[in-house]
Amino acid sequence: MSSPKDFEDRLNRRTVATGIAGGLMFSGLVARLAQLQLFEGQRYMEIAKENGVKLDLAPPRRGTIYDRFGVPLASHRQAGRVSIIREQTPNLEASLSEIARHIDLPPEQQARIARQARQQASFQSTIVRSELSYEDFARMSLIAASIPGVEVDMAATRSYPRGRDFAHVLGYVAKASQDDLARLTKNLGDEETRLLTRLFKHPDMRTGRSGVERHAEAWLRGEPGFRRLETNAAGRVIRELESDDLAPTPGKDIGLTVDAELQRAAIERFGEESGAAVVLDIETGAILAFVSTPAFDPNDFVNGISYADYNELRENDRSPLYHKAYDGTYPPGSTFKMVVATAALEAGINPEMRVHCNRYYRFGNRTWHCWKAGGHGSVNMHWAIKGSCDVYFYEIARRVGVEKIAEVSKKFGFGQRWELGLTGGRAGTVPNDEWKRKALGEPWYEGETLNYGIGQGYLATTPLQLALMSARIAAKGRIIEPYIIGDGPRPDEPIKEDAPLDPEMMERMMAGMYGVTSEAGGTAWRSGDLGLGGPRLAGKTGTAQVRRITEEERRSGVLKGDQIDRKLRDHALFVAYAPADDPKYAISVVVEHGEGGSSTAAPVARDILAEAIRRDSRKAAKWQQTAGRPSGGNDRGAP
Repeated sequence: MSSPKDFEDRLNRRTVATGIAGGLMFSGLVARLAQLQLFEGQRYMEIAKENGVKLDLAPPRRGTIYDRFGVPLASHRQAGRVSIIREQTPNLEASLSEIARHIDLPPEQQARIARQARQQASFQSTIVRSELSYEDFARMSLIAASIPGVEVDMAATRSYPRGRDFAHVLGYVAKASQDDLARLTKNLGDEETRLLTRLFKHPDMRTGRSGVERHAEAWLRGEPGFRRLETNAAGRVIRELESDDLAPTPGKDIGLTVDAELQRAAIERFGEESGAAVVLDIETGAILAFVSTPAFDPNDFVNGISYADYNELRENDRSPLYHKAYDGTYPPGSTFKMVVATAALEAGINPEMRVHCNRYYRFGNRTWHCWKAGGHGSVNMHWAIKGSCDVYFYEIARRVGVEKIAEVSKKFGFGQRWELGLTGGRAGTVPNDEWKRKALGEPWYEGETLNYGIGQGYLATTPLQLALMSARIAAKGRIIEPYIIGDGPRPDEPIKEDAPLDPEMMERMMAGMYGVTSEAGGTAWRSGDLGLGGPRLAGKTGTAQVRRITEEERRSGVLKGDQIDRKLRDHALFVAYAPADDPKYAISVVVEHGEGGSSTAAPVARDILAEAIRRDSRKAAKWQQTAGRPSGGNDRGAP
């Protein structure tokens, strides 16, 4: 049995051991606190900050594009969408397969969405389908709660209420590709590039891909803002805080000069035909209709068009993706004869000089034919224009020469691209000896001038240029420049220094065009009456050959209509202005493979001009009524 002294010794030893252990633990705690405070304090402070407020980019609302009377052409609408959050679903593929049982979601699309979801944080939302129909939205809203991780909500999306009517003018928006990002951030600093890249990675952000949407991207886009989000240290959003002071700045609106109802009427008048029409306000140069038909629906591109649908558009032989009125180039055919006649007057040829047409013209070892099988007999300039005598224009073209015709062509606006503030646009071709040597490495041959005289050969013009030619004739030679953005960012390109045309010469051209539609022997005399109880139009027909007619075919009979493939039929053209006695509107119409300018294109142009007059399409635009002048600048063509 131990003595009291032994017990006391043991107690003292335990007390010492306990004290030492306690001291060591306290020392360790002090050391750890010192480490946290002195050495790792900054890191934990940053973590604490992260477990607070995060600023998340908020995309701006894109500006609206209106027609001249305030009709929305590109705006926004609310559309249903389905999203999925990966961390909330035990099996991502199974959830996507379940969604596919209720809405259209092909297997390849499911695979793409699954890949996208795994490339981002598990708590972030991935869009599965946008643009839900009403039925799909209702169905998904009912069953969403039964599919783990699925959310159904409404989001603002770019909308084109007029669909195909303005597809080529407006263009469309889509998600930014890498090429888009490279273009949009070109010449920006590092910080601006990072911000813009973040912005366009946002699922609700779109950028303009063509047309006005692309050209005016900076104007329409606006400035991004931010949302205050309370997050934890892992970056997961806990809740959204009040953020009104950081709201994005909406993009600015644009007012176009076009009349949406006139555009619609023009497209309907074309029916199943493909082609282009341009209507200009003769006083100002404002484009009132800019038609290219058939077209695509820009709404199909906003959230991504399928490869199958896109290939169908690309392979369509009527080229719905192609802006025929601005990018299309065509031989003008006989609509060009006023240019050649003006060149003859400038060269000193007497307009009363007569040329005998017996249906053909011989030059060198080749025979050049007139369109009229029996010939026109003896004609002067006026009769040659209204009857469209090819032989007369072969002769005066040869006398005037290629250089003079090219010079005068440019006074009418040919051979130059007109900057309108949308993508695309062609200059066409005004050939001469210098052009041919550069383009083909050959000199100009005199026989080629004969083709030039009737608007064929190397000559290539756009429907916009043909409408401008008509407007300058009707304005008696006054310089007119076309434009389409009335209220918004005008193009930077300076006004071209065009030479005016002689008013007396233009009066002769006007008389010839009136003869075409209103005098005996005119090639379109049935189209002169606008059906409005008085006003008439003045115009000029044209037929542009797509294929060369051989001598053998002429002997056996020229094939027409359904006897040949559509793509081999001639283009039908018509240019005009109205009213004939007080010109307000100028027009050009091209009906691709429509064969006859008088039978096909002229009636289309007549009905479009009648609608413009009936609607008074050139009356003051909305922005002129409210502010007196377009905010983008003065009407460039006004005197």
